[in-house]
Amino acid sequence: MQLLKPICLSIGGFDPSGGAGVLADIKTFEQNGVAACAITTCITYQNESEFEGVKWLPFSEIEKQFNVLAEIYKFSFVKIGLLKNLDFLLKIIDLLYMHNKKVSIIWDTVLSASSGFSFHQKINQKKLKQILEKVYLITPNWEEIKLLSGNENALRAAITLASTTNVFLKGGHAKGKTSEDILFFDGKWTLYSTDRLKTKGKHGSGCVLSSAITAQLSLGNSLQQACIVAKEYTLGFLKSNDSLLGTHKGIL
Repeated sequence: MQLLKPICLSIGGFDPSGGAGVLADIKTFEQNGVAACAITTCITYQNESEFEGVKWLPFSEIEKQFNVLAEIYKFSFVKIGLLKNLDFLLKIIDLLYMHNKKVSIIWDTVLSASSGFSFHQKINQKKLKQILEKVYLITPNWEEIKLLSGNENALRAAITLASTTNVFLKGGHAKGKTSEDILFFDGKWTLYSTDRLKTKGKHGSGCVLSSAITAQLSLGNSLQQACIVAKEYTLGFLKSNDSLLGTHKGIL
């Protein structure tokens, strides 16, 4: 099917509050000027402040969702979020590469819910390396990159993982008067520093950032420029109101 604008695919969890997961990704994609499709990996039982559980879909259901979309669309930029385990992620990556050998995959490393519920306790380093070699970018926060790498120093962990893939290290969970995100790309690093907001945090802000980066990449922006615009979009989302659910409309 011929589209007048790029199309991005989100693969992740269904959050009934709409604040995170594929619903948040679709909102972000469309507000950033791209078309959107989504595949659900699980159903979560949550609202913006409470997480009560998750029901994982079997891989066959994920594959079936993808195959019917792939009959019509060719996906060059895919954002992946909440998944059952690394084995599932590897299967999905292989499925995407069978569809398009030049696909760019942005992996938002969701390892726990904002309410404290943990999805992944241990990381198989061999499988992680296989994954990092095939994805274009990962977007962990400080706690996630520590768990991914097994290194308690987040900056050293980011440098280590950046030897295999690009890393956008989110600084929202760090302390200090400024929020400092760091992009590790092509052997260099770029600092994105903003004053730390005094407003409440937003449920799903990590999903919003990674999907905004995905959208901007699909529009032809460099990774550095995509991160600048995505950071601006996420700040607008965080400032949009005083509740835990942000507003997307009118940010850009």
